[in-house]
Amino acid sequence: MNYDLYWVWLSLGLGAGASCLDLVTYFEWNPFEIYGSTFNEIFSLNVLNKKRVEKLKSFPIQKAEEILRISKENGWKIITPSSKYYPHNLITLQDLPLVLYVQGDETVLANEMSVSVVGARKASDYGRAVARALSAAMASLGFTVVSGGALGIDSAAHQGALDENGKTVCVLGCGLNTKYLMENQPLRDEIAKNGAVITEFPPMTPASKTTFPLRNRIISGMTLGTVVVEAGEKSGSLITARLASEQGRDVFAVPGDLVSSSFLGTNNLIRNGAIPVFSPNDVLEQYCYRFFDKINNETRLPDDEIIRRAQKYLMSDDFKKEAIIKEPKKKAEEPKKVTVKKEAPKYLTPNAVKVYELISETPVHVDDITDSCGISITETLSALTELEVYGLVRQISGRRYKIN
Repeated sequence: MNYDLYWVWLSLGLGAGASCLDLVTYFEWNPFEIYGSTFNEIFSLNVLNKKRVEKLKSFPIQKAEEILRISKENGWKIITPSSKYYPHNLITLQDLPLVLYVQGDETVLANEMSVSVVGARKASDYGRAVARALSAAMASLGFTVVSGGALGIDSAAHQGALDENGKTVCVLGCGLNTKYLMENQPLRDEIAKNGAVITEFPPMTPASKTTFPLRNRIISGMTLGTVVVEAGEKSGSLITARLASEQGRDVFAVPGDLVSSSFLGTNNLIRNGAIPVFSPNDVLEQYCYRFFDKINNETRLPDDEIIRRAQKYLMSDDFKKEAIIKEPKKKAEEPKKVTVKKEAPKYLTPNAVKVYELISETPVHVDDITDSCGISITETLSALTELEVYGLVRQISGRRYKIN
């Protein structure tokens, strides 16, 4: 049996970041058994509260079927705990992602020799050069470099791995095929060719303030350790460092300028016990015992490896031409626009077109949609899922829908 459908159903029904390890462990990692269980059977385990169990048991399997269809059409792989490519380090997390949607080579996820490199979006030239140099060095030794695909340190980390034709993984805080940070789309395309772009969020899920902290636990959780290159006192990358520590992973930090506020976060990490990184060997030494067949004295790099590579990047014309992050200009307040309903796209299925024509700004209940369209409830739910995925409608309270 292909369990992908039921893993997707379970992940959608519970929601991203749900505490689910006890549940799937009880059912021996069989999502089909969870799907076939009653409300009382699940609630009696005392691992999910009543509201979560009710949501899960009422969640339509048709939505999972639609996600599978869209993923297949776009060539995206679905990696679940049943897959041999599921990241080994994630399997022990209480809030492990039940599904990873993958664009690119899913086999890179199975490399246990992986390290995450994170830091500020508004990074200094020094920070970007060091992140790129360190990542290039780690990739050259067979490590997979994991980061979040953001501007600044994240982009430098991915690029460093690509410089060495190494493997890198970008963990998104949104769904695949979402219009997010489009200036970094060329980099994400390159990552997909030489590694993988992954996310636990279903296709077309927009980025938000809640999705990024959830994304960070995957960045830290799937790797042996997290290296913070540059971070201010309130940098979001410090969340990733904290999560790494809570997950029992190593936390590394690159020392920075003592008088620069952009390095307060990293310097404080070192003060509080993070392993300082002056050379790639500072990272390698933590894992020699675990990967002695791949990491030994012969694989040590020169202690000045980061300095040498960073200086090379700083003098490079390409490095100097990289986009500078600018503060967005504040737009003058505009009068509130009236929502205009788009025409039904030609790529919609016939049932989706019927349903879409009935939905307006006024919320309408799913039963009323079914009655008006003259189709079954199963066909209605499938059509609504299709419309939700394409961002045309959205669900509000009480199983009611309106145009998006």
